[in-house]
Amino acid sequence: MEDGNLISKKDLLQKYGISYGALYRWKRKGLIPEDWFIRKATSTGQETFFPADLITARVEAILSGKSDFELDELAKKLQGEEDKAWTLTLSTVYGDKTFRLKDIKGVTLRKGSRTLDVTKAVTSVKKED
Repeated sequence: MEDGNLISKKDLLQKYGISYGALYRWKRKGLIPEDWFIRKATSTGQETFFPADLITARVEAILSGKSDFELDELAKKLQGEEDKAWTLTLSTVYGDKTFRLKDIKGVTLRKGSRTLDVTKAVTSVKKED
């Protein structure tokens, strides 16, 4: 079940014929970033979703690259690509969440009924590169 730009874990596994174990092994090895695992409440309980465009491209890269590289080598290669992108990390008492700047659509601060849009201030850094 695709929801906007999200794909469910179940649909992802079916689409590529990969196992639950393989998906989580790739996560442990750093092939799939932790922040791509999005947990959402659904009518059947809690399910895991992924940003569809990011995860499908990544799974395809893993599947095509794993015959040429060991998983650890492939993880280093893929992480190197991500290190080139600007990211925003929000640190809270609940943990950290990191976003790539190119994926951010808007950033707003709220206090009561007052809203302040700080999207330009946050995303303008990517124009420096």
